[in-house]
Amino acid sequence: METAAQEYAPNIPLMIRAAWERLADRTVLRYTDEDDVWHDLTGGEAQALVNAVAKGFIARGVQPGQTVSIMARTRYEWSIIDVALWTAGALPVPIYDTSSASQIDWITSDAEVSMIVVETSHHAELALSVAADPESPLKDVLVIDDGVVDQLAAEGVDVPDAELNRRIALAGHGDLATIIYTSGTTGRPKGVQLTHFSYVRHTVGIQQELAPVLLSEGASTVLFMTLAHSLARLVEVVLLASGTVIGYCPDSRKLVPLLGTFKPTLLLAVPRVFEKVYNSAEQTAAAGGKVKIFRWAAKQSIDYSRARGTSRGPSPMLRATHALAYRLVLSRIVDVLGGNARWAISGSAPLGERLGHFYGGLGLHLMEGYGLTEVNAASHVNRPDVTKIGTVGRILPGMEAKAADDGEILMRGDMLFTGYHRNPDATAAAMVDGWFATGDIGTIDDEGFLTITGRKKEIIVTAGGKNVAPAVLEDRLRAYPLVDQCVVVGDGKPFIAALVTLDAEALPGWLKGKDLPVMTVAEAAAHPVVREHMDRAVERANKAVSRAESIRKYEILLDEFSVDNGYLTPSLKVKRATVLKDFADRIEQLYTTRKA
Repeated sequence: METAAQEYAPNIPLMIRAAWERLADRTVLRYTDEDDVWHDLTGGEAQALVNAVAKGFIARGVQPGQTVSIMARTRYEWSIIDVALWTAGALPVPIYDTSSASQIDWITSDAEVSMIVVETSHHAELALSVAADPESPLKDVLVIDDGVVDQLAAEGVDVPDAELNRRIALAGHGDLATIIYTSGTTGRPKGVQLTHFSYVRHTVGIQQELAPVLLSEGASTVLFMTLAHSLARLVEVVLLASGTVIGYCPDSRKLVPLLGTFKPTLLLAVPRVFEKVYNSAEQTAAAGGKVKIFRWAAKQSIDYSRARGTSRGPSPMLRATHALAYRLVLSRIVDVLGGNARWAISGSAPLGERLGHFYGGLGLHLMEGYGLTEVNAASHVNRPDVTKIGTVGRILPGMEAKAADDGEILMRGDMLFTGYHRNPDATAAAMVDGWFATGDIGTIDDEGFLTITGRKKEIIVTAGGKNVAPAVLEDRLRAYPLVDQCVVVGDGKPFIAALVTLDAEALPGWLKGKDLPVMTVAEAAAHPVVREHMDRAVERANKAVSRAESIRKYEILLDEFSVDNGYLTPSLKVKRATVLKDFADRIEQLYTTRKA
């Protein structure tokens, strides 16, 4: 590992300022108005706005080291406020825009937050209800939709540049930059403390490894992942410091049309987004009576990408059929993605080999990565020059990884968190002889490529003593277009079973493709043809495991798993413990109704 701290920028805002000064006359940020028309900010304009907002925070009494929360969707004001707080010497503490009053209360109390910047009047009502408690540290609520950016800029006009320059230089490598609260699949979120050096070191390493992606002329991306998530936050800093043009998409429902007008060179998303694009394309084809040709084209794309990874490469026949598939079908999906996308990075959850190769066949170099908030979001990623689909790539500069005897992945290095905020017991429990215990089970091959096979705490031990990693089956079953979510069960039981939810958005196109009438999710769940195809999907998933690990029975739930109903985290991970608790009766029925 390189640890020569003097080689790196002193802190995050100075690193970003250097990039924006270099790009003073070039576009660095883009945002849309109510009519979805793009507007641009140059590096000089972005820096001037950050300086003005930072002066406003100083005028309001924000002190160096003070925690200030941001609660908003992913919009350009989020980044301006984030960098402005760092410039003023403060510690931004993100809060998910979907958070409840109790979640806001927990984070602001634990991090001792007295000021919060929220997006909407609804957010303000929640925050004010927390602030009404005399024991809450929260006092000041600012609202983006009420023009807080302009308001802060106006309030800070009398703050001298000398004070701003003093503030921006205060933080050093070892100083805290932020506290990010884990979205929490179980229990209360823990505040992960990350330093300025964690970000500046990480940024330099990522720029080195992904230079063609980030630093090429015209590099750009649409950012829509919530900035309260650690991965999006790291991405934000890396993009700002690289000068990669960022287009902000606050509403994910507008993502596809905005991709079409923005035309990014890089796509950054979680696997569910890549799945949705695929399923939407299949549904569109089905609506036009062309689902069979779509599936044929998708197979050519997958086969072509797989063949490119072999020593012999694609055969002449495969090259010809792929070219035809591209001309007839695949090129239209490329157009949906904006037409210029060459790179894609997927993180936060397993992608799946099938999707990786599908997009690879479109000419998109899809690089899966991996990390946790405690290692500043990203520890591994596949590279532009060397990618192994199905793995999450090699370790990034500044970090080390190894597998423990039980297969748990351990990590240490420059990006490691300094501990959980005000929680020394949890910090101690997470460390093993100086290594952070990730809780993930995986393998590292001879070339350093990491493959994650499951969560240590989620390993199922059947009544027969067989250890089963549910993620292997869940990822494969979730790859079926009709499946939205899947939770594999069977701890202490005689066999493995699964709870499955259907994708309501994909259902109409799927039904049309099978010449079936329109149905509700409930009707589809009971339909014999749907069940027949689900049986086949389960059989295909089971081919990846032994007989003892295979799914013997499953039930299709009518309940959707969503952030709103508490079954998904804001980063779209299933809250397994909540599902197992709330559907305990349904799980028990799987083992008491009929023999598997």
